[in-house]
Amino acid sequence: MDRKYNDLIGDILEGAGEKDNFKGKGKPISKEYLQMDTYQHFQKIAKDAGFLPPWLKLQKEISQLVHSCKTEQDIKIINEKILKHNRVCPPPMQKNIIALKSLENAKKMW
Repeated sequence: MDRKYNDLIGDILEGAGEKDNFKGKGKPISKEYLQMDTYQHFQKIAKDAGFLPPWLKLQKEISQLVHSCKTEQDIKIINEKILKHNRVCPPPMQKNIIALKSLENAKKMW
C-alpha cells in the first residue's frame, strides 16, 4: 500500500473514469477562494444559491406577523414563533416576546 490516506472521493471518481475530467482542472485557485476559510466559502455559496437558515425564514415571518398584528390571539401566535426562533437562532439574535401594549416598539424592532 503506497498511499497513507483514505481517498474515498478520489477512488469513486477513478472508478467512474472521471478523475481527470472535472471543471477547473489545471487552472489556478482564485484569490477570493484562498482568502476565505471553509465556513465562509460555504456561506458565500449558500447565499448565492438563495439559501436562508430556518431561523432567518422564521424571523421574516415573525416580522410580517408583527406588522399585521391586531389582537391578543395574534400576539399569542407571534410569541410562540418567537420562542421557536430563540431555540434555533444564535444567542445574540434572540428576541423578547411581545405584548399588545408594547406593539409599537415591537414593530420598530422587527
